[in-house]
Amino acid sequence: MVELMLRLAPEEGYTAAQLDGVTFMRSNRSLPVTPALYEPSIVIVIQGRKSGLHDGNLYVYDAQHYLVLALPLPFSIETEASAEEPMLGVALRVEPLLVAELVMDRDEPQPTQPATLYSSPIDAHLSDATLRLLEALADPDEVRLLGPSILREIVFRVLQGEQGNGLRATLAQNSHFGRIARVLQRIHRDYQESLDVPSLAEIASMSVPAFHVHFKAMTSRSPLQYLKAIRLHQARLLMIRNDMSALSAAQRVGYESPSQFSREFKRLFGRTPGDETRHFKTLLRLAPAVAGVARSAS
Repeated sequence: MVELMLRLAPEEGYTAAQLDGVTFMRSNRSLPVTPALYEPSIVIVIQGRKSGLHDGNLYVYDAQHYLVLALPLPFSIETEASAEEPMLGVALRVEPLLVAELVMDRDEPQPTQPATLYSSPIDAHLSDATLRLLEALADPDEVRLLGPSILREIVFRVLQGEQGNGLRATLAQNSHFGRIARVLQRIHRDYQESLDVPSLAEIASMSVPAFHVHFKAMTSRSPLQYLKAIRLHQARLLMIRNDMSALSAAQRVGYESPSQFSREFKRLFGRTPGDETRHFKTLLRLAPAVAGVARSAS
């Protein structure tokens, strides 16, 4: 798998595969702890080690463990790698429709205590399916004919494991988990709009107090704290990728007060918007691998 990954991801950073929803990851050096935002996904590391910190809990995903995020969650990540043994991995976007089809086919009961993320040991079945996926991704004909079915198998294997509980729960639209998932989808789609707690609670079909309780239980943040984190992550990407000024980025993501934006940005990232942009551009010139960290926040 390492040899395949070195061919599939010849450059540092994130590389889109020929199969929709699949992304290769590579870093030739260790990267410090950085705030990031992952979309719902299955992350399988082939070589090297990544660790994430969320709500005071540490999640390690390496060649023996994979990570699943049932919800889009902001957390901090750290990468351990070297030029001799680069970090190599593959991220598979979780498609709710595919999960729904697999769950309905098995007619499984709805989970009662879903988990939003944690790492689990990779078993022989999942490892074998991952190898076959990488082999298919290396061949244009195989990826077209076999890729989707192997990807489906990987999601099935994850559903069968201890992390499948969280994925199944996203489909329980009448459960608290499913209702909060609908709200998160709205926030990620329309984060730049004027969103307030009462309107978000209405989407969840909950009272405001109940919405606060269940939202924080799922994300470890209040609704407004979560919305703020999403806006700040998106603004940072606009400044780093598009050379957008702090004022323009703040306005684009929904901030009306530049001073409030700068204050909250520094509180989250530890630097002012200008300092953060200069810091990342310096790192990008020194090591393109840092681009992967910036992209992981999207």
